[in-house]
This record gives sequence, structure tokens and C-alpha cells, in this order.
Amino acid sequence: MLQPDPGPARGFPDLDRPELARGLAYVGGAWVAGARRASLSVTDPATGATLGEVARLDAADACAALEAAHGAWGAWAAMLPQDRGAILRRWFEAMREHREDLARIMTAEQGKPISEARGEIDYAASFLEFYAEEARRPNIEGITSHLPDAEVELWREPVGVAALITPWNFPSAMLTRKAGAALAAGCTVLAHPASQTPYSALALAELGERAGLPAGVFNVVTGDAPEIVGAWMQDSRVRAVSFTGSTRVGRLLYARGADTIKRLVLELGGHAPFLVFEDADMDRAVAEAVKAKFATSGQDCLGANRFLVARAVHDGFCARFAEAAAALRVGAGADDPDIGPLIDEAAVRKQEEHVRDALDRGARLLCGGARHRAGPLFYQPTVLADVPWDARIMHEETFGPVAAIAAFDTEAEAVARANDTEYGLVAYLHTQDPRRIYRASRAMRFGMVAVNRTKVTGAPIPFGGMKQSGLGREGSRLGLEAFTEVKYVCRDWA
Repeated sequence: MLQPDPGPARGFPDLDRPELARGLAYVGGAWVAGARRASLSVTDPATGATLGEVARLDAADACAALEAAHGAWGAWAAMLPQDRGAILRRWFEAMREHREDLARIMTAEQGKPISEARGEIDYAASFLEFYAEEARRPNIEGITSHLPDAEVELWREPVGVAALITPWNFPSAMLTRKAGAALAAGCTVLAHPASQTPYSALALAELGERAGLPAGVFNVVTGDAPEIVGAWMQDSRVRAVSFTGSTRVGRLLYARGADTIKRLVLELGGHAPFLVFEDADMDRAVAEAVKAKFATSGQDCLGANRFLVARAVHDGFCARFAEAAAALRVGAGADDPDIGPLIDEAAVRKQEEHVRDALDRGARLLCGGARHRAGPLFYQPTVLADVPWDARIMHEETFGPVAAIAAFDTEAEAVARANDTEYGLVAYLHTQDPRRIYRASRAMRFGMVAVNRTKVTGAPIPFGGMKQSGLGREGSRLGLEAFTEVKYVCRDWA
């Protein structure tokens, strides 16, 4: 039996509105502790201090949340789309109003610099604003009939209950990008946030409730992913699943979804190449390389891992990039450094393993290469040159502040190496030759290509990858497709 809400969590003393730091799950319009009244601890990765305890729901609670979402679906789907959009708009406005508190919550539990957290809140809110407008656009479409005396229409209808599984590195943006589209389409939502960063999702639930989301339409179920998501994957009432996370887990969900033929959107791993040709604007290339590698402390599926640099400019690029990396400030996110902590000890060990492996194989260490004195989960911004192609870092996602550089001699070699990966999320390309831009952009097998810049994402664009970087697209009007079915109606008036 679900329990009543004892009040907000107390681990965030600097918030203007402490009630945004909820310690309970949000199910069926109520704040609940779950039948077992179990909890999980959430810690600040910068200090190791416990921020608070969050409800750890189980499979039975997950099924109760599904009952609530399924029960609310009919009325939500029948609501006028402009009325659904108005609620999303109020939710967007609430996020903007409480931007600073939401950013503080995120920095405390995720560790990212506070300026990056503020940027993520703006980014996250933009999806609610975008889908508030898109809610009214999946209209009935009339097409020319192929039959005499018949009228033909195509309708877009919501698929039903959507399960959204979000990661710890972008705990607000990944939730609103998914939920905005699902809710605009007329689906109800089951959200499961990562256990490292549940407070950000619960704060959004608080604001969504204030914005007027009806009970059961948006549910946040905290706890252990295998137990909660496992219950949803085997239930046929969950018609769509959207997941952002590792390719390994994506494969598991892909297999589990087969039994009930669920719609799947999978935003999985990345291993982005960053190509610098001899004609590149070197000032821009170095500046954008720093952004592409070290944003979110390197914990970003869009982060550049493999820097492939034309041999003619290789040494100069390496020197300037290493100098810029070494100058980055490392510290607690609340102090607004350039680099914050990594999420846990396993993440730090992965940096150490990749650096050690590359050096053992002949790479040169240009800067960094060790833990930072700021604390046990901090790692120095690191640049490796002359990294051989058989090094692990050239084939595995590092997800941290370690950059690996290798030289190339020809355009064909650079493109071939860029494509030599199971991943295909984003590629970065720096050149001023318009013909090369066209050739390389067409030849690289990635869902997104950034030319002479790093930032390319936003609510109006379709985010997604090729190969084992995932299925489907999020954001843009294409983000609605996973949450709608096309119904064909052929009508004869005779």
C-alpha cells in the first residue's frame, strides 16, 4: 500500500523553495514512500556528503504507478490538444521561475558546474515550450482517395502509457525531452530517473503538479532500475519505452521489449570523432575541441573521444589544445569551475585504465593523467598524443575528461577511422573547404554532424544516432512519432 507524504527532503538548505527537494516518489498525483518504505541514499559527488534519502519503490509499486497512468490515459488523450499544450506551457514557465533552485539541486546531486546546470535547466525547459506548441499539430490528414466514392483520412493517435528511463548526466533535459513529446501526443508517463540523480526529476514532478498535470498523467518512480523497469517491460499496457543510457542496457531493453512489441526509442552510447584538417581555423578548432571534450566534465554521450588531426597541423594543435586543457579549473560544481567531479569511483577508475593502457601502448602524455587533489572523484583534464589505434580509448567510450589524439595523412583515412566504431551518434568536423565539408558529412555514418562548431542540439532538431548509438529521434516534430500510431480511415457514405 502506498504511503502518504511526510513532507519535502531537508538536504538542500540553500534553496529558495525547499519543497522542490522531494524525497518521495510521485504516483497517481500523490507523494508516496512505497509499500516497503525503503529508501536509497543520494550523495554529493564533490564532497561525498549524503544529500538525503529518496523512496526506493519496488515492482509492486511500479505496477501501481502503471495502474495510475493507464487509468488516467483515456481522459488525457481525449483532452483538447491545445489544453494539453497550455499545461505544458505553464510547466515551462514554472521551470523558468525556479531556474536557480533547479540548477542548485542538479549541481548538488550530479556535480556539474552551476553555470552548466543553469544552462541545462534552460535547455530542459525549452522542450516543454516547444511541445506545448507541437501538441496541436498532429492533425487529421486528408489524402486523395484511390477508391471511387470513398473518403480517406489518416489520424495520429497516442499509443498509450509511455515509460521514460533517464540518465544521471542530464537529469532534467532528458526527462523533459521525452516527457514533453509523450504528453503532447496524449500519452501518460511513467518516469524512472537514475538513482544517482532522482531529486531533479522529483522537482520537475512538483512543478508539473503545480502546472496542472492531472493525477496519474505524469509519475516519477524512484528505486532500483531492474526491478521497476523490469515490471514495466513485461506489461503489455506499456506501449512505448524511451531510454537514454548505455548501449549495453539498450540491448537488454530491446530484447525485453520484443515479447510485447513495444515502441522503442533508444539514445545510447557515443564515441565521437573530432576531425581537424590542415585548412581549419585553428583558433576555432582548439576552442571548440575544449568544449566538445570537457563539457559536463566529459560525461556526455556527445563528448569528443577521438581527435583525428591532419599531420601537417598535428603538433601545433596538440600543443595548443594541451595548454588550454591544463588551464581548466577543477573543483566543486557550486564554485562554478570548468571541470567538476565524476559521478562515482567506477568512472574515475575508467579514466585511469584508459590512460594507463594508452601510455603502455606508446602514447604521449601532454597534460593531466591522474586524479586531482580536489577530491577522490575528481580527475585532471588529460590530453594524450600519438595514441595508437589499438588502444582501448580509441574503441571504448571514456565518459570523462581524457582526450586522445592521433594524426592522419589523407581525407579517406580520416573518414575511415571516424567510421571505425560501433557507435554513430555525432561527429565533429573542422575544415574550410566546402567540398570536403560535403564529402565528409555524407561519408561519415553518424546521426548528427557538427561542422566548425560544437553546440548543435536544441528542441527543434531531431537528436539521435545510427548503428549502436540507438533507434529513433528525440526533439523536433519527429520526437512525437514514437508516441503516436497512424490510423487509416476509409469511409463510404453510401
